Amino acid sequence: MPLSHGQLWKAIDGLARREGISASALARRAGLDATSFNPSKRFGPGDPPRPRWPSTESLTQVLRATGVSLGEFAALAHDAPERPATIPMLGMAQAGQDGFFDDAGLPIGDGWEQTELPRSRDTLLSLRIAGDSMVPLYREGDRVIVDREASDVRKGDRVVVRTTGGETLAKEVAALSARAVTLASVNPAYEPRVVARRDIVWMGRILWVSQ
Repeated sequence: MPLSHGQLWKAIDGLARREGISASALARRAGLDATSFNPSKRFGPGDPPRPRWPSTESLTQVLRATGVSLGEFAALAHDAPERPATIPMLGMAQAGQDGFFDDAGLPIGDGWEQTELPRSRDTLLSLRIAGDSMVPLYREGDRVIVDREASDVRKGDRVVVRTTGGETLAKEVAALSARAVTLASVNPAYEPRVVARRDIVWMGRILWVSQ
């Protein structure tokens, strides 16, 4: 059975992990450019982004450099998915009650739910916030994780938009129509901006922020 685009890149990432190196180091070992397997190289321009596939020649060089057979490589693409990483989650009201933290302030007991963290996949990328249009929600230097293929973006979502003019904007969706998206800033000093759909390369929901 042929491998899908996602499975093929999963196998490359899995092979790199098995070798104890990064995907960039795997590319260098195979005599390829260090950026050949970067996540940014896995999709091209378009709406939605156009999948890019590694060449047969580059895959052959990778298998030769690692001594892995084609069958072993294919098996990496079909490995069971990793268990999603989670952290304990509790409501703020509950967090003020006894029995949920030990003397060191660490979570204990059975009353905790779990919050799932973003799992690594081809459509995720991390960006560093610049400027003050989203202050106080996001400040300059904050890092956000964005899903470029979020297909169900709605009014009120915080998103990153890449335009055909080369801009990358972190905004809040104020309105959506078939022809345009209205992007608002949290900082009232900035006016809302209307961007035509045809001028959007991709629009991804912000999943997580590090402040």
